[in-house]
Amino acid sequence: MVATDKVAGKLSSTLSWVKNSVSHTVSQMASQVATPSSLHTTVASSTASLSSPSSASPAQLSPDDVELLAKLEEQNRLLETDSKSLRSVNGSRRNSGSSLVSSSSASSNLSHLEEDSWIMWGRIVNEWEDVRKKKEKQLKELVRKGIPHHFRAIVWQLLCNAQNLPIKEQYSELLKMTSPCEKLIRRDIARTYPEHEFFKEKDSLGQEVLFNVMKAYSLVDREVGYCQGSAFIVGLLLMQMPEEEAFCVFVKLMQDYRLRELFKPSMAELGLCMYQFECMIQEQLPELHVHFQAQSFHTSMYASSWFLTIFLTSFPLPVATRIFDIFMCEGLEIVFRVGMAILQMNQAELMQLDMEGMLQHFQKVIPQQLENGPDKVIQAAYQVKYNSKKMKKLEKEYTTIKTKEMEEQVEIKRLRTENRLLKQRIDTLEKESASLADRLIQGQVTRAQEAEENYLVKRELATVKQHNEETSVLLEQAQNTIRQLQQQQPFAKGNPRYSEEFILQLERELVQARLQEAESQCALKEMQDKILDMEKRNASLPDENNVVRLQEELIGVKLREAEAVTGLKELRQQVRDLEEHWQRHLARTAGRWKDTPRKNAASELQDELMSVRLREAEAQAELREIRQRMLELETQNQIHNNQLRRAELEARNLQERLQVLTNQNKMLHAELQETKRKQAEIECKNKEEVMAVRLREADNIATMAELQQQISELEIQKEEGKVQGQLNNTDSSQYIRDLKDQIADLKHENVSDPVLKRAAGLSRPTQF
Repeated sequence: MVATDKVAGKLSSTLSWVKNSVSHTVSQMASQVATPSSLHTTVASSTASLSSPSSASPAQLSPDDVELLAKLEEQNRLLETDSKSLRSVNGSRRNSGSSLVSSSSASSNLSHLEEDSWIMWGRIVNEWEDVRKKKEKQLKELVRKGIPHHFRAIVWQLLCNAQNLPIKEQYSELLKMTSPCEKLIRRDIARTYPEHEFFKEKDSLGQEVLFNVMKAYSLVDREVGYCQGSAFIVGLLLMQMPEEEAFCVFVKLMQDYRLRELFKPSMAELGLCMYQFECMIQEQLPELHVHFQAQSFHTSMYASSWFLTIFLTSFPLPVATRIFDIFMCEGLEIVFRVGMAILQMNQAELMQLDMEGMLQHFQKVIPQQLENGPDKVIQAAYQVKYNSKKMKKLEKEYTTIKTKEMEEQVEIKRLRTENRLLKQRIDTLEKESASLADRLIQGQVTRAQEAEENYLVKRELATVKQHNEETSVLLEQAQNTIRQLQQQQPFAKGNPRYSEEFILQLERELVQARLQEAESQCALKEMQDKILDMEKRNASLPDENNVVRLQEELIGVKLREAEAVTGLKELRQQVRDLEEHWQRHLARTAGRWKDTPRKNAASELQDELMSVRLREAEAQAELREIRQRMLELETQNQIHNNQLRRAELEARNLQERLQVLTNQNKMLHAELQETKRKQAEIECKNKEEVMAVRLREADNIATMAELQQQISELEIQKEEGKVQGQLNNTDSSQYIRDLKDQIADLKHENVSDPVLKRAAGLSRPTQF
């Protein structure tokens, strides 16, 4: 009995020592409020406890306890060297008194936890690699039950492999740089956890470190930059750990947990999640899905924030933190499960509500239901049917649908471009047609003007010719009259004065007639010159046959008209002249002598003859005037017929030209369609080649990741071998050399493989 009591006392003291060590170390890791001097005190107190006679000596501890002590000492040493993170949160967070984790709260909460749970999680942290590989199922079950608050920071880092990332060393340099997203981040900082003590005050330490982490990531991943919703995830991380470690964990979440695809500007991954979640609702809750469709209540209206913030903006913070524990272990699957569990639990209420009522239910009623704790909803979540293979199939279907939509958009864009080009072509053809019509009308007007000028010139020429002919006739008549007077000369011998005067008068008339004839000849010559000029001008115009025919017609018509008008005028003028001469002659000869009855009879006969001639001249003048009118009417009729014939000919020419242009337009349209079809085929081939290249790159990246995982495992085995060799005081140099050789071979293989080099270059966060 005495021996048993001694053994029990030793075990109790050992357990108390382990509990105290874990309490102090974990509280320092979670809160990061201690100063470097306090870290030295912690290490010193741990060392003193090891050497004090009241606690168990190292020789009396089990190997597991020794490993735990070594791990704790290593963590204390890392915390002591990490002065950068300590300086970033020193002082302000110590005085805030409102952080979720602090040394005082850790000490008070430890008293409420069972000793076996603390020892179990301490061993899990200490033996993390073995537990992750060999007891993954048991680890998932423990995470689903909840990670202890003071282990959460280190367990989250271990779950996402965020320890000792190279990017952690760049954090301080990133804070010195300027990000294009700073204004957006500043604007949204005040909206992140506005009721939480750590973030609600303006320009507080919480808002400052949140801004630092978001700014640093926007510089690391410029394609994503900053997206609303990501600040809530970073804020939750900052409640558990310092900003450098929170930055590393956030980088791993974005890279390995599909969050980066969710937060890209296109948000293609969010659309995929919405499609998969809606298909799950349709399969497992068909009545609710029909109700949603009837109310036009889309999945994105209530579920998009679930995936973007992992329920941090929809559920109470303790519940969302428990779900985030599972998310760190299992990924986005828990979001699908919890979302389906929420809908199953509230199906009856949702079926009775309209769209606005459902929105209010999701925003107010469901968070109130979860205030009692997350155990019920998590238990219901793992009753939901979740098939990974079917989710992959849905992902392929969604990719196919989006590809078709993109192709349709490309086709629509192509058709719009083609339509725009055709409209431009039609406008061009209409402008060309209008220009041709204007030119045609202008040509017709020009031809009409030339025809009118030709008509006027020919009419003047005809008038001159007629005047010439009439003058010739009058001259001949005058000569005949002279001959007759010469023959009657014996009768005039008794009165020589009368004969001489009469002869002189006739000679004067003859001179005047010759002068008129000369003038007519000059006018005729001028008209001929004008006609020659007009013929030269007409020769330069198109359609010579029509112009020549019209010229001939116009010349004939105008000549006839001119001749008639000229003859009429000259005849009337001659009649007037003769009447004047006759009246003067009668006035001179009346009463000077008395003639014999025979002579008087002859004079009367001459008077009658002169009167008859005058009447005859008047009748001829009237006849010529009538004929002139008939010629004018015939000329107008002929001109109208010619105009109609020319109009019909021009209309036929225009129709033929329009047909030719239409055929050319059809040919050009067919060539354009063929060219666009070939271009579309080339674009499709290019897309297929790009997709094949991306698939090959993805395979290369996967191969690279596997090789990096092997290297990490070998390095871990190397470290474990070193620790085991130091604890057992054995010579493990040969084992370490073997591990180094294996690591060197793998690195040499990695470096020598160009495909893996290219995959490694593609795996870095760059802007595509």
